Amino acid sequence: MKALDELTFDNRFARLGDAFSTHVLPEPLDAPRLVVASEAAMALLDLDPAVAETPVFAELFGGHKLWAEAEPRAMVYSGHQFGGYTPQLGDGRGLLLGEVYNEAGEHWDLHLKGAGMTPYSRMGDGRAVLRSSIREFLASEALHALGIPSSRALCVIGSDTPVWREKQERGAMVLRMAPSHIRFGHFEYFYYTKKPEQQAELAEHVLNLHYPECREQPEPYLAMFREIVERNAELIAKWQAYGFCHGVMNTDNMSILGITFDFGPFAFLDDFDAHFICNHSDHEGRYSFSNQVPIGQWNLSALAQALTPFISVDALKEALGLYLPLYQANYLDLMRRRLGLTTAEDDDHALVERLLKLMRNSGVDYTLFFRRLGDEPAALAVTRLRDDFVDLPGFDAWAEQYKARVERDGDCSEEQRRVRMHAVNPLYILRNYLAQNAITAAESGDYSEVRRLHEVLSKPFEEQAGMEQYAQRPPDWGKHLEISCSS
Repeated sequence: MKALDELTFDNRFARLGDAFSTHVLPEPLDAPRLVVASEAAMALLDLDPAVAETPVFAELFGGHKLWAEAEPRAMVYSGHQFGGYTPQLGDGRGLLLGEVYNEAGEHWDLHLKGAGMTPYSRMGDGRAVLRSSIREFLASEALHALGIPSSRALCVIGSDTPVWREKQERGAMVLRMAPSHIRFGHFEYFYYTKKPEQQAELAEHVLNLHYPECREQPEPYLAMFREIVERNAELIAKWQAYGFCHGVMNTDNMSILGITFDFGPFAFLDDFDAHFICNHSDHEGRYSFSNQVPIGQWNLSALAQALTPFISVDALKEALGLYLPLYQANYLDLMRRRLGLTTAEDDDHALVERLLKLMRNSGVDYTLFFRRLGDEPAALAVTRLRDDFVDLPGFDAWAEQYKARVERDGDCSEEQRRVRMHAVNPLYILRNYLAQNAITAAESGDYSEVRRLHEVLSKPFEEQAGMEQYAQRPPDWGKHLEISCSS
């Protein structure tokens, strides 16, 4: 394991030059202190977890110190926000400190969010507040633990720095990690500003570093775009299967790697509602839960437009046509597994849709239903779950179809079925009210709840002794929390 001063930097994006980013130093926080750190993320850098408790850790990730090899850069990009094009965005409060490669040869961006003003702050103060930093940290690590591709979070550093939002809050920084922080909006920026040389340089950078296998194909750029389409189809299938709402699917929030990226007013479903809107600023529901699938395709179309200098329009359209069938196949496979099924039948999609309609009409808890469905043999499980539904004749009809489907699925012991279902149906998810409880304590200086919640969510499929309160349905006040983009 390494100490902090033993990290090896290789700042590949910085070497692209000033057309792609601007050199900016982080603005230090007052009295920086550790709120929470992820041992799993630290392991990606080969860091000894003990270093998180040292003063230099908070100083580094609170903006007071910097590695000699780091080259902090604010990235420039643009993007479509709520459907409208914004010509220039960029890292308004974040800095790419540099790229570290570990002993396995993996490169990880170290991106410090809340690091102060940059040329792209657009009248903002460049800061992040404690509540949003905690939410991003918890979401990044929780999604990863669920098996959903995501950026990672190393730590949250709190402070005494005052930050004004709707009220005065305390500033914080979150160190997030990903193999790349390049977004769809990077390509859009160079396309719409008519800078073909830089756009070609960016395309080569992404192709060589992140999609090298596409070099072997007759049309490498087309192969890369197809891979991006496939990754996003799989990603959004996982969001839908596990009830995750991103909240702000602007093209500048879409990773070129097909990972969950840039957390704002996200939420996991409590009661199932296909039309749930988690962002209280999304008045028209553009980024509602059910709209995530078509918006994913819309965003890929925006990226395709920016790639027309390299790929023919017909080839791009053909690649985009892969998205919806790939999404549907991935989603149905995940839902079969959540139902404990190991084989495929033609009517499985209808079986899933009938269940979701019943759940929505009865306000059934999305996560707990699937977990409890695997607790017992199918016949006993549906009998116990029946009381959660208002439309009893409708549920009874579905239950009969489900039991018959389980019978046809194949022979396995009830214990094998339980283990298989519990391996894909989490007991613990990041509910908004749990995050709010942790934030409220942290804002009073008590970080124990943030750390406890992070630990619980790092093993979402395992029943953990003494943690029953994290697996309960939310109280009424916890189901309707409004989350904004303000952070």
